[in-house]
Amino acid sequence: MKKLLLAGILLFLLQLTFGQTKNFIDKPYLETSAYADSLVVPDLIYLDILIKESDSRNKISVEELEARMIAKLKSLGINTEKQLRLTDLGSNYKKYFLKQKDIMKSKAYELKVFDSQTAGRAIVALEEFGIANVELGKTEYSKKEELLLALRSEAIKKAKAQAESLLEPLGQNLVKAIFIADSYDEGWDSVDVNQIVVLGYSSTGKNTYTPPEIEFKPKKFVVAVNVKFEID
Repeated sequence: MKKLLLAGILLFLLQLTFGQTKNFIDKPYLETSAYADSLVVPDLIYLDILIKESDSRNKISVEELEARMIAKLKSLGINTEKQLRLTDLGSNYKKYFLKQKDIMKSKAYELKVFDSQTAGRAIVALEEFGIANVELGKTEYSKKEELLLALRSEAIKKAKAQAESLLEPLGQNLVKAIFIADSYDEGWDSVDVNQIVVLGYSSTGKNTYTPPEIEFKPKKFVVAVNVKFEID
């Protein structure tokens, strides 16, 4: 899979540069390609939370469930003013009509946390008082741009080293880079809350609560470069 991904990126770069080759085809040049990659753990985790009156046996109101949720999240050290936001469109709650007479309200939220441990604690805490509709919305890496810059630099250095090693036996030298193209790929493994393993917690052990831990697989960033060097 890794080889296919890299082959696809390099093929794209070659196609991208083909149309521009004519601009310097009259100069002697050497073309090299290289890549650099890195694994990182997400530090921005977004949980989608849906509160419904039907979640509770006694049909507790959405407003009461909301208040309990906010209080519980705050007790975990979560800044709900900054990390919790309502995601319903158009109004503060949605109404669902059941059996033509009953009205069931719901609210949808997005909770942002910064590590898997806090995410695990939030999931378990919400489940404990009846909010089980929690899904992993997305995960991100906050220093993505800095990482991409570092990977581009590393890939360029590799491309230059390759070019120099090819020219050394010929007694030729690099003059300068006359064209550089780059591309990157990233991808988190698809996962939802049901696929997250929560360690240190079970439904039969709630009386002896242990802070849970969940794990996310690292994300791989891959940067590929294609460089044309003028040679003498």
